[in-house]
Amino acid sequence: MTHVKRTTRTRSTVAVAASLIAAMIVGGCASGASGGDVAEQDDVAQRDEHHYERIAYPTRGESDPSQNWGDLYLPAGQHAEDSVPLVVLIHGGSWASQLGAEVLNSFADDLVDRGMAVYNIEYRRVGSGGGWPITFSDVADALDHVVRLDEQYPELTTDDELVVGHSAGAQLAMWSGTRHSLNDDEVGSDPAFRPTRVVSLAGPLDMIYAATHGDDRIVTALGGPPEEVPDRYASVDPIQNIDPRIPVIAVHGTADTMVSPENSVRYIDAVEQHNGIGNLVLADGEDHVSLVSADSAHYQRILDIISETSDKTVDELEQQHSG
Repeated sequence: MTHVKRTTRTRSTVAVAASLIAAMIVGGCASGASGGDVAEQDDVAQRDEHHYERIAYPTRGESDPSQNWGDLYLPAGQHAEDSVPLVVLIHGGSWASQLGAEVLNSFADDLVDRGMAVYNIEYRRVGSGGGWPITFSDVADALDHVVRLDEQYPELTTDDELVVGHSAGAQLAMWSGTRHSLNDDEVGSDPAFRPTRVVSLAGPLDMIYAATHGDDRIVTALGGPPEEVPDRYASVDPIQNIDPRIPVIAVHGTADTMVSPENSVRYIDAVEQHNGIGNLVLADGEDHVSLVSADSAHYQRILDIISETSDKTVDELEQQHSG
């Protein structure tokens, strides 16, 4: 059984309203010279089957081609410009090199089957040239490369998108949504691309709580405990950087002993205190690894959460989460 905790907030969706007005204006202009017939938008992509491509993204400083890449999945069919929603996946693995992007391949395959584009990114981690600050700058660079992907594949929508992360990747996903608030001297500041909604799967969303309750993986990734490098925690800790304008869903297995579900509980409680949109989804019996397994009893529900979060406008998400 899956339990859902709801929080609410109030916000108007200016971007959605503006896009609707723009569409009406364009439609009116197109119909004026042809007696009321609205011109149909030409397709910019047509594929008989899904397209897969490994993308090498540029990094600030020297890159590692074996790790600085992302797998891009594009759905089959005919697609007009700005018609295919993009989902960015960020894998976990304790910010360390033991696990890679392949952990989320099943999600990528199933999401592209649902008509979505997927960008599953790899990055340098502790033990393979990463750690602080390389891991974070790599993720920022991978995300900012979405602007170039949009130029190459104009069917993508990139202005109202979703990032999904598991474990350490969930922390990175949450951080990616708030990079616009960073100071100029902080890692990952001034983003060229950032998501407008985030789904966290078993994320350490309260990093100080986790680090002071036995999670030495965070201490290794950030190069010290909170009392020694407080500025680093303040810069990347999701619970210290909540943006109430960004809808967030935190999914966590009740049997997770690697990253305590208390991380997600505390985070969503904090979102509520900030009058933001936040859902806590507790998956009964799932542990840290089984939560993202294609064999999980909750796997299809997580795919649904990702699809629904990507498809709905912020106003619709607000109504859903407050209903």
